[in-house]
Amino acid sequence: MISTPGSHPGTRSRLLLSLGVATTLALTACGGDSADDTASGGDGDAQSFNEQLTFATGGTGGVYFPYGGGIANVLSSEIPGLTVTVQETNASVDNMQLLDTEQAQLALALGDVVSDAANGENTFSEALEICSLGNMYNNFVHFFTTADTGITSIEDLQGKRVSPGAVGSASEVTADRIMEAAGLDPQTDIERVQLGVAETVAAIQDGTVDAGAWSGGLPTGAIVDLASTDDLVLIPTGEYAEPLSEEYGDYYFAEEIPAGTYEGQEEAVSNVVSPNILVVRTDMDEALQEAITRTIFENQEQLLTVHPAAEELNAETADEVGFIETCPGAQTYFDSVG
Repeated sequence: MISTPGSHPGTRSRLLLSLGVATTLALTACGGDSADDTASGGDGDAQSFNEQLTFATGGTGGVYFPYGGGIANVLSSEIPGLTVTVQETNASVDNMQLLDTEQAQLALALGDVVSDAANGENTFSEALEICSLGNMYNNFVHFFTTADTGITSIEDLQGKRVSPGAVGSASEVTADRIMEAAGLDPQTDIERVQLGVAETVAAIQDGTVDAGAWSGGLPTGAIVDLASTDDLVLIPTGEYAEPLSEEYGDYYFAEEIPAGTYEGQEEAVSNVVSPNILVVRTDMDEALQEAITRTIFENQEQLLTVHPAAEELNAETADEVGFIETCPGAQTYFDSVG
């Protein structure tokens, strides 16, 4: 079995400064990390937060890391006294654990994992003290391969070398559930290879893996790379959205990956979709919750230059998340624009 080195997020994650905030970090490094120090800004209206936050995102081949970097830049430049650094992780499950241990203060995570964390289910033995700053965008569960494998359905994965995603990722959770819905045992019916999306693409290209799964926004950079070198095949999964929703929760639904999203993709492909939630601990200062939420949604145009996923930012619907409480500070902002 090929596996991601290390089993603890602290060993397999590396802390990276978001692009463009190194100077800001140097200037604010001596600041404290308590929201109790909030004060009026120089203009008498803006608050200044003497805060340094770690933002748990995902791997470099996905959407969380670059999009999270863009969000970190905006927050660091627009909110006085706030510096946000980006941490590369194995994504959703890791991110919830990092929040729980206070190694991160902001995190992106997929709806199914967020629900599990908020309710103390499946991977999580007890409910975590977390709340939502809003639905950021939808993740599409890509099961992908190349034409030369002959794989065209989830059932075709039986006996094949498949990467359902990195250990501790939402991709792994959702991919396993989809395979189970299709009648496969994800532990025994495939040759299981646990890789992140960029490593999965590389393994498909060199022939050591037949297919992979990835839950991400559109388009995902690593899959763009695969489509540019090989005849990409996206395996449809939309038919499994309803049974997944019935069994696990209403954070699963079906949507199409539009034709032309990836090079050579001539037809739309129906896929399982789940929302991505920006999550923080419930003990974050409410004024800081509101400032972060407001800054993200009011700088959509700037974030669009980072990644197309920002197109889905909608302050009028972002609080419509039924499986986790919206943070009170974020709700204050959403109510102001509703």
